[in-house]
Amino acid sequence: MNLFQPELRGAAGPDGPQGEVEKGSLIVDDVLRPQEATDAPGGDEMSRTPEAVREAERWTAHNYHPLPVVISSAEGAWVTDVDGRRYLDCLAGYSALNFGHRHPTLVAAAHAQLDRLTLTSRAFVHDQFADFCRELAQLCGKDLVLPMNTGAEAVETAIKVSRKWGYRVKGVPDGQATIVVADGNFHGRTTTIVSFSTDREARDDFGPYTPGFRIVPYGDLAALAEAVDETTVAVLLEPIQGEQGVVVPPPGYLPGVRRLCTERNVLFVADEIQSGLGRTGETFACDHEGVKPDMYVLGKALGGGIVPVSAVAADAEVLGVLRPGEHGSTFGGNPLACAVATEVVRLLATGEFQRRSAELGARLHAGLRGLVGEGLVAVRGRGLWAGVDIDPALMTGRQACERLAARGVLAKDTHGSTIRLAPPLVVEAHELDHVLEQLAAVLR
Repeated sequence: MNLFQPELRGAAGPDGPQGEVEKGSLIVDDVLRPQEATDAPGGDEMSRTPEAVREAERWTAHNYHPLPVVISSAEGAWVTDVDGRRYLDCLAGYSALNFGHRHPTLVAAAHAQLDRLTLTSRAFVHDQFADFCRELAQLCGKDLVLPMNTGAEAVETAIKVSRKWGYRVKGVPDGQATIVVADGNFHGRTTTIVSFSTDREARDDFGPYTPGFRIVPYGDLAALAEAVDETTVAVLLEPIQGEQGVVVPPPGYLPGVRRLCTERNVLFVADEIQSGLGRTGETFACDHEGVKPDMYVLGKALGGGIVPVSAVAADAEVLGVLRPGEHGSTFGGNPLACAVATEVVRLLATGEFQRRSAELGARLHAGLRGLVGEGLVAVRGRGLWAGVDIDPALMTGRQACERLAARGVLAKDTHGSTIRLAPPLVVEAHELDHVLEQLAAVLR
């Protein structure tokens, strides 16, 4: 089923080229080809890209090292740069664009709401709020929802709620609450969150660090059990570790975490910011093993790639510990965010995006496994989400992403020689085949 298929101007499908080749495109003779001047985009002397990159570098703090691609428009799974070159987006905004760029249903919801009301603050109730909270709570199978904006805000909210629950409900002595996390985690970049990061790049020189966290090896139930004691209020985990390279835990690990938390009266908090909302072929990555956490932490795709929307969802005995004045956000749950996010929830309620991710993900992973031994050393992931380890003797992950970009495919490297592939869930089968062909060419 073609949920959202933009015009593929000049892109070659399984039955040949579709449409006309645009001036300045990387598409030549019906195939995407690298530019002659460089292995990375932006090498043409007439290109607008170098100056745009220089200006960005001149006026921006250097907390990112982006590829030299300057995007000016997008639709579906494709983006177009300032020089008219088109790329297949295999990052999808770290899963914020699960439904593709400018999904028509989501854009229409945003347009309609922009003409009516955009912000009230939580000092008042607006007419989009109840529908969003109710429908998201029902999607999660929980009683209540607390809307925020960014993923990091949602994680901070989950930490605060877990501690409050520990003191108010579990009876942990004041100031002694602990939360167990896993090494290799990525939950955000606030001061508290980087306090329990094991990534030195994210953590170093940001101390003093927030106490109250214990770090155990990811996937190790015995270590987790040993770390939990009477002060433990929560176990905070990613069901699949995205930033670490799309690391899937061993079979039985998540059910084991669920049992342990139930036995020890500890909250199981699942950070599904990247893994949730259809990315892995289920609504939530926890669903693959039939696990229900006590609290979902959601974000990224919840805003449909249009506005930042995040939330935590839990039952009343957990989220009900908060009282007026104890936590809040001026923009959290604003009318524009709720209008878009409600449509996101309704798209997920059909199940179509989850099915697409599962079916197309099987195709993607089969193709990637075929490249193991041909330049790849390992492949991990679920659904339309893959961590790909390239033989470090061939190239770094950054070099691989630069060479893929020169071939019209955008991806993102992570640690060392690992790259991540996460195309929008609206991608078509022949487009995935094209990605695999370009990756194979880069590895040769």
